[in-house]
Amino acid sequence: MTTLNRRSLMKGVGAAATLSMIASTARAEDKVKIGFIFLGPIGDYGWTWAHNKGREAIDAALGDKVETIYVENVMEDASAVPVIRDLAQQGCKLIFTTSYGYMDQTLEVAKEFPDVKFEHCTGFKRADNVSTYNSKFHEGRAVLGTIAGKMSKSGTLGYLGSYKVPEVVLGVNSFCLAAQRMNPAATVKLVLIDSWFDPPKEAAATETLINLGCDIVTTHTDSPGPLQILEQKGLHGFGQGADMSSFAPNAHLTAIEDIWGPYYVARAQAIVDGTWTSTDTWDGFKEGTVVISPYSAAVPADVAAEADKVQAGYKDGSFDIFTGPIYDQDGTLRVKEGEVMSLADLAVIDWFVKGVESAS
Repeated sequence: MTTLNRRSLMKGVGAAATLSMIASTARAEDKVKIGFIFLGPIGDYGWTWAHNKGREAIDAALGDKVETIYVENVMEDASAVPVIRDLAQQGCKLIFTTSYGYMDQTLEVAKEFPDVKFEHCTGFKRADNVSTYNSKFHEGRAVLGTIAGKMSKSGTLGYLGSYKVPEVVLGVNSFCLAAQRMNPAATVKLVLIDSWFDPPKEAAATETLINLGCDIVTTHTDSPGPLQILEQKGLHGFGQGADMSSFAPNAHLTAIEDIWGPYYVARAQAIVDGTWTSTDTWDGFKEGTVVISPYSAAVPADVAAEADKVQAGYKDGSFDIFTGPIYDQDGTLRVKEGEVMSLADLAVIDWFVKGVESAS
């Protein structure tokens, strides 16, 4: 029989506490640490907000198996290298770098840490420990262009972009081609602001597009600022990366929503299971990575029907906006009639289609 007294009880409590701390430490060490590099703030309600929702999906799905950490507002230049390196040095086994401009920096750090896995968003360079992943935003742009082409009274549409990188060029072209399917005379005024997230510059560029006669503006930057300008002017536009209707309920016609959660969870699970391999993933409507927000009441039924046809066509494979004939800005035939541009060509596209006009 064991006789308990205060000393033996406290000794037992202390031992239990020590064992508990050891067990807790072991559990913490067993967690797989996953890092994220974000371009903007998680509260931008656009691109970074959507990626952070994907990070939160990992936490919800994998719980105590993982620990996710992130760094916001990381520039797309050499300064990203020490930030990515720091995540690797902190013990991250998987690191997501969530913008095109991190491509070379990701590869540089990946060479230093061959046992760490990296996932780069929207890029095209891979390695044994570097995967690439993307979303077929251009499919969503074709829906937006269809709506704009049908609804615009002036036939002059605005496109606010960040940089001349393939993702943006692809979006501009898809939007323009889709608008021209509805109105062959439609043109797209393009302004690039050399930033993904800069609300004052986005607002000023939107004003420029309005002054050029654009009555519908789509944005390929990350804040709801442009929509708020359109709201003030009684004009229309589209959200980017997320449903932004709460910021401009009258101006917001619909939005491309980026749904990263399922992909992030699957790749994190692969790290946990030890089954991760370097891959290239490019999903769209069919896989649920691209989603269109509910149409606003301002979208007429016949316009919504045309937009739905585009979505359905991408889902069943019967439609592709990049089906020839397609001419570039100079009138040169780039895609012959009946031919369809390959995903490999779309991934590196650097030319604009006929009807796109620089406004900057």
